[in-house]
Amino acid sequence: MSIEQHTPSITLVLPLDAPTATLERVGGKGASLARMAAAGLPIPPGFHITTTAYLHFVAANNLQEAILAAVAAATPSNPASLETASSQIAQLFIQGAIPDDIAITIRQAYRQLGDGNVAVAVRSSATAEDLPGMSFAGQQETYLNMRGEGSVLAAVKRCWASLWTARAIGYRARQGIAPDDVSLAVVVQQLVPADAAGILFTANPLTGARDQIMINAAWGLGEAIVSGQVTPDTLTVEKASGKIIAQEISEKQVMTIRTELGTQEESVPVGQRTVAVLSPAQAAELTRISVQIEHLYEQPMDIEWALHNNQFFIVQARPITALPALPTVTTTQAVTETMSWNLPKPKGHYARSSVIELLPDPLTPLFATLGLPYWNKATHDLLVEVNLGSLDSQLVTINDYCYYDVSFTAAQSVSLLLTLPRLLPAFGGVMRTARQRWEQEASPAYTQRARQWEAQDLTSISTTALLNGVRALLDVAAYYYLTIQSGILPAAYMSESLFTLVYDKLLKRQGDPPALTFFLGYDSTPIQAEKSLYDLAQWARAQTGLADTITQLSADQFTSAYQEKQLAGVAETTWAEFCQRLAAHLARFGHTIYDLDFAKKLPIEEPASQLETLKYFLSGTAANPYTRQATSTQQREQAMRTLKGRLGKVRLSLFWRLLRPAQRFAPLREDALADVGLGWPVLRHMLYEIARRLIAAEAITQPDDIFWLTADEVAASTHALDHAQTPTKYQAVVSERRSIWELERKVTPPSSLPLKTPARFLGFDFRGMLPANTEQQEGNVIKGIGASPGRIEGIARVLHGPDEFEQMHAGDILVAKITTPAWTPLFALAAGIITDVGGPLSHSSIVAREYHIPAVLGTGVATARLHSGQRITVDGDAGTITLMDMNALTG
Repeated sequence: MSIEQHTPSITLVLPLDAPTATLERVGGKGASLARMAAAGLPIPPGFHITTTAYLHFVAANNLQEAILAAVAAATPSNPASLETASSQIAQLFIQGAIPDDIAITIRQAYRQLGDGNVAVAVRSSATAEDLPGMSFAGQQETYLNMRGEGSVLAAVKRCWASLWTARAIGYRARQGIAPDDVSLAVVVQQLVPADAAGILFTANPLTGARDQIMINAAWGLGEAIVSGQVTPDTLTVEKASGKIIAQEISEKQVMTIRTELGTQEESVPVGQRTVAVLSPAQAAELTRISVQIEHLYEQPMDIEWALHNNQFFIVQARPITALPALPTVTTTQAVTETMSWNLPKPKGHYARSSVIELLPDPLTPLFATLGLPYWNKATHDLLVEVNLGSLDSQLVTINDYCYYDVSFTAAQSVSLLLTLPRLLPAFGGVMRTARQRWEQEASPAYTQRARQWEAQDLTSISTTALLNGVRALLDVAAYYYLTIQSGILPAAYMSESLFTLVYDKLLKRQGDPPALTFFLGYDSTPIQAEKSLYDLAQWARAQTGLADTITQLSADQFTSAYQEKQLAGVAETTWAEFCQRLAAHLARFGHTIYDLDFAKKLPIEEPASQLETLKYFLSGTAANPYTRQATSTQQREQAMRTLKGRLGKVRLSLFWRLLRPAQRFAPLREDALADVGLGWPVLRHMLYEIARRLIAAEAITQPDDIFWLTADEVAASTHALDHAQTPTKYQAVVSERRSIWELERKVTPPSSLPLKTPARFLGFDFRGMLPANTEQQEGNVIKGIGASPGRIEGIARVLHGPDEFEQMHAGDILVAKITTPAWTPLFALAAGIITDVGGPLSHSSIVAREYHIPAVLGTGVATARLHSGQRITVDGDAGTITLMDMNALTG
């Protein structure tokens, strides 16, 4: 694009609805606004400053050659080079002067909007943004509440410079957009003094449903949503009728407001925080407007809106660039049919327990077909080792949820009974060697295999070798889990249960402490992780201004600052040391899993998952975990001294014989579970390297797509890549599988199947050891397993994964499908714990006791029946949750 030395002033500014406001002249955002304004949609009045004005400014200040030279020296893979180029160009713009003809024309257009001091929004509009294939959202700048000609001109100049931010330079380079082919326009519009604002999608971005609209809404200007400062209300609206079909009202603590000097964040009034931003009538009106916009563009749209005095304004609209494919009739029918929970064996029995506590969601196709077989193999090998190979209990999937097949024929039951004489001694041997097998065999083997692959340059290894490496890691990971499942875990379960039974029945007197007192205060891995994060917070509190700055950050801002190693308002050396300390914390504890399915991210990949607990520790109001642990240790030792001084020789001997193994295994259980995902960081890197090559071959679109392929499909693709063949294109398959998975995830899987009969094994009913049945959960009381004593009333906070951790507040009652060691940071914030899956000796129970908070586990339906913001009572002694407001019932 050439730089003209002289430009007629008529091309410098255009009316907002001008027919000549094309993409080349006013950029993507400007062209979209012009199109909607011309169609009579409610667009705030304003004008365009065309790309000609930008080019004229660059030419008048002789900047083009220096800009291109700076960009040429930057590479997308080197963030530091992008920042250097951006800084150099920004300085050029700062030193440049706006030519008089441009300044005069802008001043005249601005005066026509009002009294010469009207508040406006000054928005960048690049010629390579808001295009059908590239959203480019957020790459350039917007300045709100600009008043006066001088402020507007200064904002325009800053918008021009923002064409060359590091993010924008890198994005265009990755998209193959030449730097001399881009330009920037600016849109100046009257600022809507929004009472509320938000974002709207004219198709459901989660399911791809085109007959639904999804609305995010928050109080004040929309910047609080865009910047991640606030979790907005989320409404799903039926497009045809405008009726709200789903609504999640969040606690909106922050909003962006206008000030004399621009904008600022302030707290939402307490009485307004949990009030719905939009009424049903307003949601219907906004839906009607959005449908008009979608019809205008003839495609699903991403729309930014504002509300003032009950009137809606549209401030931006762009095509949705990433939307799940619309499920076909065949897909919908298939999902509906599978939701009938048809059994693999018509007369079989299936249960969700044990390792399935680590698999709360439907399995992704790759884990189901690549990961799960190694767990079955490890199970088979263990049973063969103890001469029970014919009783191979397999993990299977039903509606993509994982179940144990506990079906046994009459002949198999008889065979097992005949095997018992040799089974019991074998089982005793397995228990006696539990710690040795874990510490000396499984753990070293797993660690060594992971370290071997961490040391490899993955880019230099063939695709087939990478897949074989993934298989080898899965093999040793499954062996590790089965080793602790057959040793450390049952040893902990049984020894604690046996001690508790004998203590309660034979040894305990009135006034003696409960049995669990004898197992608290040990230094397990989750407790060590909490203390590590607490230490980081104490260090940060000692650095001037650091704690206050971190406390104000959203999860996205924290992640960005951590990745870029820069935080505004904090000394570079201070922030660098904070990042080093956090990296060390994550390097030690960041491999703990949220979910055994390796498609799920890990804490080491999501540092913001630690943010809310870190903020709590920074506040100075959190309990000191060292003090809590020391208190528990003192209470445990005092209890032991009391019993030692009171019991006779025989009962004291029994006491020690039962207590010592229980105390030995109590912390080992959590230590062993914490390392289940030890190999997952490098395994995910290996899969992402395969995905990178598949993306280059146009077989898939984005890295996470690989998890939606089957093992056979990945194997075929790796073979094709290594033999210079073109792999199959899987985009449509991936999209359809994602849609099915999203539908399945909304279902609460039964704890045992078939539904009408109890889970039985050798004639024994094991239903009492499984999560509660969904068909039994009615009324205002939800029943589960009392896993940690105490009673608390508070606000429920339903979380489905680490991407929602930011919603957790101190004093909330955590409600989740499961909690694994990676969830432990939230226990410091929680007043109580509720899960769908789990029992009295699961991770949730063990850690809740350490924190002295009540827990009710194994409800089966808590995440479906409860919603965030609901007031409930958790009774960890009775194993019940009482809903205080029946009108708030969900599900």
